[in-house]
Amino acid sequence: MSSAYLDGQPATADDLRALALANYGHFTSMQVRGRAVRGLDLHLHRLKSGTRELFDTTLDDARIRAAILAALDGEGVDDASVRVTVYSRAFDHAHPERPQPVDVLVSSTPPREADPKPAWVKTCPFQRALPLVKHVGTFPLFQHRRQARRDGFDDALFVDARGRISEGSLWNIGFWDGQQVVWPQAEALRGTQERLLQAGLAEVGVAQRHLPVEARALAGLKAAFAANATGIWPISGIDETALRPDPALMERLAAALAAHRWQPLASA
Repeated sequence: MSSAYLDGQPATADDLRALALANYGHFTSMQVRGRAVRGLDLHLHRLKSGTRELFDTTLDDARIRAAILAALDGEGVDDASVRVTVYSRAFDHAHPERPQPVDVLVSSTPPREADPKPAWVKTCPFQRALPLVKHVGTFPLFQHRRQARRDGFDDALFVDARGRISEGSLWNIGFWDGQQVVWPQAEALRGTQERLLQAGLAEVGVAQRHLPVEARALAGLKAAFAANATGIWPISGIDETALRPDPALMERLAAALAAHRWQPLASA
């Protein structure tokens, strides 16, 4: 089951109608365990910067933390999959340039972990609009994922106009060339899990580089993996190219994530 709370109070149909009709806002998704979040600071930064970009207003950490904790209290849980959406019931599509007060909607479902099963993905040309913001315009993400699955693949992998790999439908991708992790160099939404992996790999001394990666030129890349807030999983193939999952690489990635402590939602 899912639940939704607006700034700590159960959300009503009227509260949600403004978001559904305008479809204007931004969000972040996180896994909560014991009322703590791995990479909480990254999620808070994403929400605050997105609010400045879309609404020309500020949002403080205390309000976000309180909204999440109130939603957990309302459901009587300590573990959950949480999505925090920032939008404005006062948004006027006729005057979108006006600064608007924002609302903080917290929805929760049971906790999730990434399926460790290797995924074979299909590339498709797509460039996310305003990739610096995790906005609510998710229609093309799900449509491309739907089409890929209808074509017999597990998910969709996006490439830009130059054929460079950017990101997956709901996840980031990285590669392993046997010596270093290669992060594809192209415009994409940079995920919190990706940033945690990069920091963790740096701490344990694993080499990393950002390079353009073309879907039609994967020679030299031995393995690939996907990452989002639910975890990490191997990529077993891209289009017609098979990639061999590397258990040792996945262990390194898991260790890189484990190096980050879970940050309590309640302020100290």
